[in-house]
Amino acid sequence: MRDRLRSPAARYWDRASDLCRVKADQESRRYSRPESGVGSALTLGSVRYARRVATPADIDGEAAARVLAAVSDAVAAITADASLERVLNKLVTAAQDLAEATYAAVGVPDAEGDTFARFITVGMSDELVEGMGPLPRTHGLLAAMLTDPDPYRTRDITQDPRFRGWWPREHPKMRSFLGVPIVARGRVIGAFYLTDKQDGGSFSAEDEDRITLLAAHAAVAIENAALFEASRTMVLAEERDRMARELHDAMNQSLFGLTLTSRAAAAHLTSDPGRAADELDEVQGLARQAMAQLREVVTGMRTSDLRRDGLVAAIRSDVALLDRVHNAAVSFQFSGDLRVDDVVEHEIYRVVQEALTNALRHAEADEVLVRLTAGSDATVVEISDDGAGFDPTTEGIRSRRLGLTSMEERATAVGGTIEIDSSPGTGTTVRLRVPHG
Repeated sequence: MRDRLRSPAARYWDRASDLCRVKADQESRRYSRPESGVGSALTLGSVRYARRVATPADIDGEAAARVLAAVSDAVAAITADASLERVLNKLVTAAQDLAEATYAAVGVPDAEGDTFARFITVGMSDELVEGMGPLPRTHGLLAAMLTDPDPYRTRDITQDPRFRGWWPREHPKMRSFLGVPIVARGRVIGAFYLTDKQDGGSFSAEDEDRITLLAAHAAVAIENAALFEASRTMVLAEERDRMARELHDAMNQSLFGLTLTSRAAAAHLTSDPGRAADELDEVQGLARQAMAQLREVVTGMRTSDLRRDGLVAAIRSDVALLDRVHNAAVSFQFSGDLRVDDVVEHEIYRVVQEALTNALRHAEADEVLVRLTAGSDATVVEISDDGAGFDPTTEGIRSRRLGLTSMEERATAVGGTIEIDSSPGTGTTVRLRVPHG
C-alpha cells in the first residue's frame, strides 16, 4: 500500500536501482577479471548520478516503465559487452523507440570537437548510409547540441537559422526535430538527434522528458564504456605481451633447430649429397612447423580479441595497431546498428584482415580506409587503398593472389558477395556485402 502511494518517479528510481544491483551481481559472477567488479560499481553509480541530474516530477507510470526497459537494455550492454559502439547502438535504438522517431542518431565528438569520433544511426537503409559517405562534421544544429546543454525541439528543422541545408544530396529531407545533449559532470560529451515523428506531427514535451532522462543514463553509460575499453586495452596489452613471450620462446627453439640443420646440410653438400638432401628435407619440415606455430599463436590472439570485444572494437584495434607500425595511414569508420551473429562477425573480420594484409604488404599503399556500415537490410564493409592496384580479370591472378579466393569463399559461407574494384595505378577497393536474415 505504501509503495502505491509513492510517486511514479520515485518508484521508477527504486526499480532502476534494484535492476542495476541484480545486473551487477550477475555480471560479477559471470566474469572473473578484476575490471568486472569496477564495471558493476560504476553501473550502480550510474543510477545514483542520473537520479541527481534528471528526475522529471511528472513522469507517468507507462513512460517510467518504457524508460526503465531501455535502461535495462543499456545496463546489460555496459556490463556484458563493454564496447562503446554496442552501448551507443542500444541507447540510440532506445531513443528512437521512446520518442517514436523515424530517424535517430547519437553522436560523440572527437577530442578536438570538430568531427564525430562515433556517429551511430538507426532508421536508414544500408544503401542510404553508404550513399551519404563519411561521418558528418560537427556543424549547424549538430554542433549546437554539443555546445548548449539544453534540449531543443522544433516542428520544422529547416526554419532554424542554424540549418545549413541537406548534405550530401542523398540525405533524407527531415522536418520535426528533437535534440538532447548528453551531459556528464557539466560537460557535453555527445547528443541524441531525433527527426520526423512517426505520426507526422511534432515531438512533444513528454518525448523531451523521456529522452532527457535517457540522456542522463547515457552520459554515465558512455563514460563507463570508455573506462571499460581503457581497462580492456590494458588487459589486451598484457595478453599480447604474454603471447609475444610465448611466440619468442617457440620461434627461438624452431630457429635454433633450423640453423643447426642448415649448417649440417651445407657441410655435407659436397662430401655426402644424399645426407645433405635429407637434412634439407628436415629444414623444410622445421620451417613448416615454425610457420604453423606462428600462425597458431597469432590466430589465437586475434580470435580472442574478436570474441571478447566484438567486430567493431576488434577492427578498430587492429587498424590502430597497423597505423602505428606501418608508414601508411590506416583509418576506420563505422556507422549503423550492427546486429549479426558470431559466425558472420568472424567471416567479416577475416576478410578485413586479408584485405588489409594485401593493401599493406603487396599494394604499397600510402592510405588505407576500412569502412563498416551496418544497415537495416545488410552489413557492408569496404577496404580501400591508394596502392599499386591490379587487373582482377588477368588470367591466373587467383593462383598468385590466393587471398582473393579465400575472401570469396568466406563471403559465400555467410550468404554474402565480394566485389573487387581495381586497376593498375588506381588503388583497390574490396567490398563485402552480407544481407541480413
